[in-house]
Amino acid sequence: QVQLVESGGGLVQAGGSLRLSCAASRRTFRSYVLGWFRQTPGKERDFVAAINWSGGSTGYADSVKGRFTISRDNAKSTGYLQMNSLKPEDTAVYYCAAGFGFTIETMRTPEGYNYWGQGTQVTVSS
Repeated sequence: QVQLVESGGGLVQAGGSLRLSCAASRRTFRSYVLGWFRQTPGKERDFVAAINWSGGSTGYADSVKGRFTISRDNAKSTGYLQMNSLKPEDTAVYYCAAGFGFTIETMRTPEGYNYWGQGTQVTVSS
């Protein structure tokens, strides 16, 4: 069992930046793919980014490519999502998740993940 806790959300103006963190409860975190998803009311949870266990492979949704950067520090059992050039349409609850996967491309759906954090709200004002 892995518990995940997100932090770093908040209110920011369009064009600003935020860095989300995802702290894991166990050092086995380093064995998992880490993913970030986001969800707005009434909509499905959408893929944002994922990173493999070593950090050597990453994947991004087209809507955030070039603006967001996913990373991880396995020594600290923590993952990060650096969000730059934020837009109002980035407003959502952001969730981190951990799961096993052979490739990043297979980890673009929520079904690929076993553990989820509680979510952190990101609001981007225009």
